[in-house]
Amino acid sequence: MPTRARSPLPEHRHTVLVLQGGGALGAYQAGVYEELHERGLAPDWVTGVSLGAINAALIAGNRPEHRVAQLRRFWELVSSGFSYVPPRQFDPLRRAFSRLSTTATATFGVPGFFVPRVPSPVLMPRGAEAALSVYDTSPLERTLGELVDFDLINAGAMRMSVGAVDIQNGNSVYFDNVSGGIRLGPEHVMASGALPPGFPPVQIGAAWYWDGGLASNSPLWYVLDEGSDLNALVFQVDLFSARGGVPQSLDEVLERSKDIQYSSKTRFNTSRARDDEALREATRQVLAKLPARLRDDPSAKLLAQRAQGRKISIVHLINRRNDFATVAKDYDFSRATMEALWEAGRADLRRTLAHPHWRHAAIARDGLRTYDLLP
Repeated sequence: MPTRARSPLPEHRHTVLVLQGGGALGAYQAGVYEELHERGLAPDWVTGVSLGAINAALIAGNRPEHRVAQLRRFWELVSSGFSYVPPRQFDPLRRAFSRLSTTATATFGVPGFFVPRVPSPVLMPRGAEAALSVYDTSPLERTLGELVDFDLINAGAMRMSVGAVDIQNGNSVYFDNVSGGIRLGPEHVMASGALPPGFPPVQIGAAWYWDGGLASNSPLWYVLDEGSDLNALVFQVDLFSARGGVPQSLDEVLERSKDIQYSSKTRFNTSRARDDEALREATRQVLAKLPARLRDDPSAKLLAQRAQGRKISIVHLINRRNDFATVAKDYDFSRATMEALWEAGRADLRRTLAHPHWRHAAIARDGLRTYDLLP
């Protein structure tokens, strides 16, 4: 498919795609990727948490010409259980339709993803795997095996990093096909998305893991901490919006609190990154004033290494599609909602690349800069 190369292409050495977790909202990220692909902006590093980790595996685990098709296969599979799309003239009923879809998800599960445990986990003996979650995610393992080439991932043509949480010490852990020294498999992706109590913990080696979003729903910090001299254009694709109105009902209270909870670490990470960049610049200025006899001091050398200049542009894309949304929007796997989110991701990237400030983000300048080019 021909690319639309009218907007400036990035000067940075790397293009990184950072994918937040968010269940069914992840179709928005698939739309963003499709537009990136068509524009010739495909990343060479993708990192994700939870559903973002699944999207990351579908991207890194397929050759460039097959990635969009495999993303589409996955999202059409998981939205096939409730795929009726009401005619547009019935849009006033879409909120009720969304509630029906989420009820069906909770009751019957999602094709190719998870199914309810029968008998119920409360009837299972303590310590049994079936006692630790409401749903069985073995269908996801089969789906990943069909749609993702893990040999390709481990060949390292595209870097992939997925985040999980060690249950026993509560620490965030990233599984990385380049720097981790391990071979990634379906279990690493499933560990990243093992959100309790819905999904069971995943054992890898001697450790047990849950969903990475429990510690931080944004893997941006992992990217920023990886290299002291990183030169990258980072597309941060968030599924929950930090901004929103004052709730007017209990349902809106629950929805808004979920948005704040799962978007909070994004603000923390970007604020921390700006502070870190200011400290780097101050360190470089102080080191430049040192007399020559002190510049070979081990402490001075360490500071110089840590204060190397970076060239990072972070472009935020945030799912702000609120039409017919409810507190259960992250498990509304209906076909209509999936298609709407997918197209919203594409449209938001198109608008971002058409913004006059996009050309500034595409230039690799010293320091760290952030851009949110959409209203």
